[in-house]
Amino acid sequence: MTGRSVSDVDGGERGFTLIEMLVALAVFSLAALALLRLSGASATNSARLNDQAIAAIVARNLAAETLSDPGPPPFGTQTGAVVNGNRRWVWTRDVARSPEARIQQIGIAVAAEAAGPGRASLVIFRSAR
Repeated sequence: MTGRSVSDVDGGERGFTLIEMLVALAVFSLAALALLRLSGASATNSARLNDQAIAAIVARNLAAETLSDPGPPPFGTQTGAVVNGNRRWVWTRDVARSPEARIQQIGIAVAAEAAGPGRASLVIFRSAR
């Protein structure tokens, strides 16, 4: 072989064309935008799940208080508010008779005082005596 370079043998220089670069840039930008949207959705879902978890904790705390009281709660609906997680939560407790006359059915619902997705509810049973 003589002193010729590889580019001389192939007939030109190697590299990307402008069209190839623009297509690659467009594909990369679409992928980056998709990742940004996914990140935003993940942050939103994380905040929503955090609110729901705190609401569930508040509901369980109210259930523990209700079950550990010496006497059963009165029949009917009671409402109140509690602060947990630096937020104010409004709760409602509905006490009714269960199908078994000696047992109370107690429904507890909790929601964030400010508008938001933080909500939880549960039903517990307790002796009426």
